[in-house]
Amino acid sequence: MRKRVEYYKHVDAKDCIGLMHYEINGYRPGDIEVVAAFDVDKRKVGKDLSEAVFAEPNCTVVFYRVPYYGVEVRTGPVLDGVASHMYRYPEDKTFVVADEEPCDVAKELEESGAEILVNYVPVGSEQATRFYAKAALEAGVAFINGMPVFIASDPEWGRKFEEKKLPVVGDDVKSQIGATIVHRTLAKLFNDRGCKLDRTYQLNTGGNTDFLNMLNRERLKSKKISKTEAVQSVLDVPLMPDDIHIGPSDYVPWQRDNKICFLRMEGRIFGDIPIDLELRLSVEDSPNSGGSTIDAIRVCKLALDRGIAGPLIEISAYTMKHPPLQYPDEVARELLERFIRVDREVIEDSWGERRGVITG
Repeated sequence: MRKRVEYYKHVDAKDCIGLMHYEINGYRPGDIEVVAAFDVDKRKVGKDLSEAVFAEPNCTVVFYRVPYYGVEVRTGPVLDGVASHMYRYPEDKTFVVADEEPCDVAKELEESGAEILVNYVPVGSEQATRFYAKAALEAGVAFINGMPVFIASDPEWGRKFEEKKLPVVGDDVKSQIGATIVHRTLAKLFNDRGCKLDRTYQLNTGGNTDFLNMLNRERLKSKKISKTEAVQSVLDVPLMPDDIHIGPSDYVPWQRDNKICFLRMEGRIFGDIPIDLELRLSVEDSPNSGGSTIDAIRVCKLALDRGIAGPLIEISAYTMKHPPLQYPDEVARELLERFIRVDREVIEDSWGERRGVITG
């Protein structure tokens, strides 16, 4: 038995809150079917997905109780998915690795009838992300990479998916109203209004396993690159490395899934007069990327329907921090709307090759 995404299945367009697109070429959120799931935590594997999503260490606000799915969570390979320092914390705060041998992920994907694989392994899981990308290629399914390991934005991986005639979206999902999208918007405002941005920082704290995992700074290299590039890309002249700091700051257990961003920007306006901006953003972290991912899934399905393969530039630029091509958010949105409406024509992309992007 295969169930659809439940919360929006029972909401019509006029009452719909929290989606950037209610319908994409006929595809609504309730049309998404979950047919397979993988995890490494013993409190999740072997359980129906409807139970596993609420099992520890998940700590987000429960906004909908889903019915029985009939989809058993299978054991995935650990690889580098669990940082060594995580084992020092109580079980309710971290991962508890399952005893079962990992399943054959590619085979499970094939047998389930999956069309798209969404990757949400922990930050710093380079090996694990590449494993799942390879499994998608072997199983013949599209791949959405929500993590800051460069797959869609890596030319070599992009070619692999194109050769297999499969779309790929990535990398590192951008929340609906998160630290990165707010920082980008304000940086562009400074730039567009003639204000010289001299320096800026973005500090983030939270109490979920994502923040606990990121206490190991060695796992943050690609994350910092992804978040920093997302902000730098909207400036005419990028800031010097010492003048911009973006990244996770600390793990605060009692915050649970509440993420708090502290943002500061220092610049100069007319007459070389200083201006400072400080912002505090508080948001439930886990659901905040749901709106972006649910769009990415449906656009990926649309690409499958149209026979479009390789990196999907438009939806990646709209929903990801480190896409193959960076665009200002309003431009990315327009490109995406045109992609949804019509097929793509061919223009030059960042690799100097011929690849599909909407024009005209």
